[in-house]
Amino acid sequence: MSKSYYEILGVSKDASAEAIKKAYRKLAMKYHPDRNQGDTEAEEKFKEAAEAYEVLSDAQKRRIYDTYGKEGLRSSGYSGPGSSEDIFSHINDLFGDLFGFGGGRARRRDPNAPVQGEDLRYDIRISFMEAVHGVNRQVEVTKRETCWTCEGSGARPGHRPQVCPMCQGRGQVVRSQGFFQVTTTCPRCHGAGQVITDPCTDCQGEGLVNRSKKVSIRIPAGVDTGSRMRLAGEGEGGRRGGPSGDLYVVIHVDEHEHFQRDGQTIYLRLPVSMVRAALGCEADVPTIHGTTKLKIPAGSQSGERFVLRGEGVPSLRGGGRGDMVVEIQVQTPTKLTKEQKQLLREFEDFSKEQEEEGFFSRLFHGNLGKQKKKSGDQEKVANA
Repeated sequence: MSKSYYEILGVSKDASAEAIKKAYRKLAMKYHPDRNQGDTEAEEKFKEAAEAYEVLSDAQKRRIYDTYGKEGLRSSGYSGPGSSEDIFSHINDLFGDLFGFGGGRARRRDPNAPVQGEDLRYDIRISFMEAVHGVNRQVEVTKRETCWTCEGSGARPGHRPQVCPMCQGRGQVVRSQGFFQVTTTCPRCHGAGQVITDPCTDCQGEGLVNRSKKVSIRIPAGVDTGSRMRLAGEGEGGRRGGPSGDLYVVIHVDEHEHFQRDGQTIYLRLPVSMVRAALGCEADVPTIHGTTKLKIPAGSQSGERFVLRGEGVPSLRGGGRGDMVVEIQVQTPTKLTKEQKQLLREFEDFSKEQEEEGFFSRLFHGNLGKQKKKSGDQEKVANA
């Protein structure tokens, strides 16, 4: 009793199309004549696997086979894969994805099918504040647009492109390499499937002409370097009535002299005089949205940070604004008048007296405590 197609491929009757394909690929690689030259047994197994795959990979043939067996297939007119060309077409269909040379059965292309235009990229530079608040820009883009003289066909009005004589309109040619049939792009029509014998005088047969166009761009608040915007239909024009491609605008943001940004958070170093930091004050703080008040407590030191809620960058997705972090930098004066120097010296003398009093007080009380503890320990030893 001969094996069933399922047994030949080593799959169950309810195997999926993907499982069948995977099993056949494995057997085809194992028993391929190029790897088993002169081995007639391997060649027979290779042909068996090809026949099994041809039936089970076709939904209609598989349904007939499952119901009536091989007799049913013969009654329906199927007599096996036949020529070696049929067998190897399955191989090319299977391994085209793996090796990149396409299917063995080149599909015929419609030479009059519309072709969509290419997408374009435009890089634009904006200022820090424009990125924060948003801005409207008008830019001039040079691109290839559909030639309206020939309506994108590339042929002179009143004429039509001809079917490529080399590939017969398929856009691909098939070359045999050993047991494989390799499909490549047609060198005559470059994959178009047609050639233009009477080119349009305006576009020289390209179907596209170079034109400059002014495009208005609305850049939303909150963008940052690397943000991309898609303008549908603003790319290159299509051919033969195909739609235009898209224009992708890539944002580049300049740095700011004082503000720094991390996502939605803004950072600012705020200079504060030594006296104001010591006494405390209310400072006017510049933000990306204007000026606001910040209360700085007395005795604040350099590096201390204060958070201003909602004074950061707006979110591109909505949901409010980020925060602003203010780091104070206490400034030491470098140019002083005689009176200022005298006042600072008096302040230094007064501070020095306070520091010395505090130091000697701590030192005195500390030593006195140690002496009392030592005396107490000695008493405990004497009483013991």
